[in-house]
Amino acid sequence: MVSISILSQKKTWIAAEIKGATLVSPKNHRVNVDFKNETGYILNRRVFDYDLAKIAVNEGAEVFTRCYVNDLIIKDGFVNGVKLKYFDETLEVKSKIVIGADGIESRVGRWGGVKTMVRMKDMESCVQYSVSNIDISQDKMIMFVGKNYAPGGYLWIFPKGDRSANIGIGISGKYAKKGKSAKSYLDDFVNKFYPDVSILTTVCGGVSCPKPMAEPINNGLMLVGDAAHQINPMTGGGIASGMRGGQIAGQIASQALKDEDYSKKYLMKYPKRLFKEFGNNHNRFYRIKESIHQLKDDDLNYIAEKVSEIPESKRTLSSIFKHAVYKKPSLIVDVFKVFAGI
Repeated sequence: MVSISILSQKKTWIAAEIKGATLVSPKNHRVNVDFKNETGYILNRRVFDYDLAKIAVNEGAEVFTRCYVNDLIIKDGFVNGVKLKYFDETLEVKSKIVIGADGIESRVGRWGGVKTMVRMKDMESCVQYSVSNIDISQDKMIMFVGKNYAPGGYLWIFPKGDRSANIGIGISGKYAKKGKSAKSYLDDFVNKFYPDVSILTTVCGGVSCPKPMAEPINNGLMLVGDAAHQINPMTGGGIASGMRGGQIAGQIASQALKDEDYSKKYLMKYPKRLFKEFGNNHNRFYRIKESIHQLKDDDLNYIAEKVSEIPESKRTLSSIFKHAVYKKPSLIVDVFKVFAGI
């Protein structure tokens, strides 16, 4: 789910508008939260991704699909292009700056001398089913927490309209390696609570939830999105922040071309601006996440009960997070700054 103003301009990108959430504790205590004046969006990714490519092409970009980039061109300590295989051709594409958007533990970053490895505890093992024939509210997402649902993560249901939804799970890598897989947790959940749904598609993979990369750059090289750890560590969401990170990187790259300076020192303008806009908040979310992951199921049940005492009209995500860090009061400042946008 993303919340970004550009989405309201393209209705075909939106599968569902989300006005609130239901949080479910290990004891199945449900806490409802209204987003008030905010709206989240569940995307139709096929249409969304295709349209973004079209927008780029209309602005002068060239798009090549079925390309396999297998190395960087490095000259005098500067990244100077990429080596790739395009169908049966082996090609080299020269450039002043390479921007890597190749996802988790970016190979482009590693080739260019940037440390991109993610610690196991910061890697979520994820599985998601797209399902039909599900009877849920179409403007509210549902999130389940607790060791019985999703240890070290959470399980979600995102409505997509017309009695369809995405049901998915992310569990911490340190739990995934202990025996029970993310898919097993998800299958147990679906079989217990939604046995009549039809599973249409399945996607699986890793979602990294570390702190944002402090220096996603090198001489002639920039990383964006998942490659630069620009994911919200608390939720695992990365579309809005990845888009903003890409926009900032593009603007700095354009300035670098005008100034003919592609050095790491010059490109540091990119992470400096990024951290000012949302990177510092992501660091705060990381600290909050680490605290919440220390909570036992009894703690989560206690939090759900305490939040339920707040009148629903006054209940906010901020109030929930303030209760969630009750064992570490120093983090309340982080919660305040995150939701104040400071």
